[in-house]
Amino acid sequence: MSTVVEKFQTVPTTCISDTMQGLNNLDPAIKPLKEEYHIAGRAFPVKMPVGDNLSVLQAIRDAQPGDILVIDAKGDTYRAIAGDFVVGLAQTMGIKGIVVDGVIRDIVGIKKLDFPVFCKGTTVAASGKAGWGEVNVPISCGGVSIQPGDIMVADADGVVVVPQSMEEQILEQALDKLKKDQVREASVAGNREAVIQYLDKFLGRK
Repeated sequence: MSTVVEKFQTVPTTCISDTMQGLNNLDPAIKPLKEEYHIAGRAFPVKMPVGDNLSVLQAIRDAQPGDILVIDAKGDTYRAIAGDFVVGLAQTMGIKGIVVDGVIRDIVGIKKLDFPVFCKGTTVAASGKAGWGEVNVPISCGGVSIQPGDIMVADADGVVVVPQSMEEQILEQALDKLKKDQVREASVAGNREAVIQYLDKFLGRK
């Protein structure tokens, strides 16, 4: 039987967002390096000071396979939280993806790894390793509070957070929303009269 996380993997972020009234979406500037990326997994949060990524290395060591690293880099776009070497370490350790309110570097190399990274862009500057930061603690990333173990779902449209305490309820509602969307689309696809009826319903026309 599929786990909750596996079931969320089948649901677009748009349906999940609609279910939560759009309240748990990360900053829309956080986008995937490749549009085809669609991931779901448990959050392993990282509280990273600007320009100091030793906590990212600790997270790669401590996270479980299938986890998603969610990194609060304070939105900094000057210093990268990681390059292709560090991202490759995460991939080898079984991390499912990285979501960061910040930037990466070595974008060509990371794309070659075909490892899902969601970020605000790229830079050329590296971070230092002074040793500050915390892992597996509550954070705010992209304007949303995230607890360890919350479910992250990310695709071409963006990133949403499903609180662990509500995951079963949100999953059921999101799957229902997806089914209704599919039925609605099938009912009007290629049918001009059906489209007119649908539009008139919302426009208050008979």
